[in-house]
Amino acid sequence: MATTSPTRIDNELYASAKLVGGRMSRSAAQQIAHWARIGRELEASHSVSYRDVADVLDGRRDYDELTDREQAVVRAEWTERITERREGLNLAEQFAHSGRSYVELDQHGNIVRHAAQDGKSAGA
Repeated sequence: MATTSPTRIDNELYASAKLVGGRMSRSAAQQIAHWARIGRELEASHSVSYRDVADVLDGRRDYDELTDREQAVVRAEWTERITERREGLNLAEQFAHSGRSYVELDQHGNIVRHAAQDGKSAGA
């Protein structure tokens, strides 16, 4: 688990991170950390174009057109986005709230069926 250290952030940067982070489902601190990781990767390589990477992430350009290093930056971003979304999911709670049954695999690979709650029975 990552640890944090207090640091002073310019008010304008913080406001921008809060705004952009909200659109990306990140807190201001998470957005600043994200920008720092991207900046670190970009500074480490003179062969990476942030605009090209951003275009791929926004769906305006094809991934295969990027250099190997640019593709690595894109994959790192995709991994981060997927991880953040997975951590925010609570499918058991969502299914229970909607009264749906569901199945999942236990740690041994066996199918476990969870019945619908509240008397509702939607298909698994």
